[in-house]
Order: sequence, then C-alpha cells, then structure tokens
Amino acid sequence: MRVPAVQVRGLHVRLGGAVILAGVDLTVAPGEWVTVIGPNGAGKSTLLRAVGGLLPAPGAVSLFGTPSGALRRRERARVVATVAQSPVVPAGMSVFDYVLLGRTPYIAPLGRESAADLAVVHDVLDRLDLTGFHGRELATLSGGERQRVFLARALAQGATLLLLDEPTSALDIGHQQEVLELVDQLRRTHGLTVLATMHDLSVAGEYADRMVLLADGRVVAAGPPDQVLTEELLSRHYRARVRVVPGDHGPLVVPSRPGPPRH
Repeated sequence: MRVPAVQVRGLHVRLGGAVILAGVDLTVAPGEWVTVIGPNGAGKSTLLRAVGGLLPAPGAVSLFGTPSGALRRRERARVVATVAQSPVVPAGMSVFDYVLLGRTPYIAPLGRESAADLAVVHDVLDRLDLTGFHGRELATLSGGERQRVFLARALAQGATLLLLDEPTSALDIGHQQEVLELVDQLRRTHGLTVLATMHDLSVAGEYADRMVLLADGRVVAAGPPDQVLTEELLSRHYRARVRVVPGDHGPLVVPSRPGPPRH
C-alpha cells in the first residue's frame, strides 16, 4: 500500500477560544484530487492551513509519511505549495518577481537564483498565459489575472502537493475552466496531488476524485462526488434547496427557488 500524500488524524484546532476543527480525519493518496466543501464557517480554510503547516497541529498531520512537525520550513516548501484566498503581495512587486519567490526553497541563503530557476519561472508563465504580464505590477492586474499569478508561484515551487483555497473565487467561468483544466493536466502529467476547498459545488464535483463535506468542524460525509453531492446532504448541511442532476464529469448542483413556480 502506498504511503498517503496527506494523512490527518484527530485534528483539533481552537482559535480565539472557539473550536474550529473537532477531530478531523482525512487521507489523500498520491496523485489524487480531493476537494473539501461545506458551508461558511465549517473549517475548510483552517484545515488547509493546518495541512500546509501554517497552524500548529501536533502529531495530527503527516505528509508523504513524514510528520509535518518534523519538516523544516524549506523542506516543507519543497513538498507542499499553497494558493491562499488572499495572498499578501509586496507593494510594487512585478509578476515575474512574485512568481520567482516560488523558487526560494531552492536558493541558498544570501544566494541568487540560477538559470534553471529563471527557466522554471518562464515556463510556468508561458503555461498560464502570463508571459505578456511578466513586467507588470500585480496591483495593476484584474482579480482573475492575479489569481493565475498566485497559481504560477505555487507551480514554480515544484512541490508535489498543491493546496488550493477557493482557487476560482475571483475568476469568470472561462478562466475557472482554464485554471482547473491546467491544474488537472499538471496533476496527470507530473503526478501532482491536489487538496482544494471550493464553494462552487458543480465545478468541485467535475474535477475531484473524492469530496469531503465539513460541517461544524467535523467530517459529515466523504466519498466520490455522487455520494457526497446529494440533495439530502446538501439540504441538511447548507440549509439550501437544490436539485442534483447527472453531468458528463460529475453531479451538477442547481439552486432551486422555494415556493410555487412562476406561470
């Protein structure tokens, strides 16, 4: 049996005295795409931050068989890359320099980037259709363009585990598909493992191998999309009226307005 890319066992997180995660278990196999869904406040982003080492999780998280706490910062950065919802961007930084930050784990302290580092950045910018933006300041880009730059930095890290926190929240439907198709292509060709959170349930169901539904800090359902995206589960935990219909790549979730239909 292969060592899991991500193993979470009994993860508890308290922030400001409030319980955010209450004993979460999660396993992600190498090369798998798992998407975590759930209503606002369920603990999705907190789970990703704990897996990525941004929150303390003593003994609860292992990455590729190594306890997360045993990984030094540079070692962890070579294993896991995170695309946060709203990354902090240094003022005045260009697209190229921001993506180059993804190579930091490979550059010696007080050293300079190598020709190989620069080549990786150029390649990633090209694959994400960002070459024409390389000299632009991030502050001048649209929300969708910035989101692609954030993904480019993560890909430039060369990590084998990609954590995506609402990766398409700022994108129109066309760029949503472009970014997710690119991630899926890279996953298949380079063996990436993807752990994501997403609000758009239909899109989530089309790309994920498995889904995990969080509610009140606990896992309430896990499995293939057609077992998690059910009208009964979504109605109970999102308090929403929806219809779930079969799609070509997974279940499609359609909001259904309550009350009698219009005539």
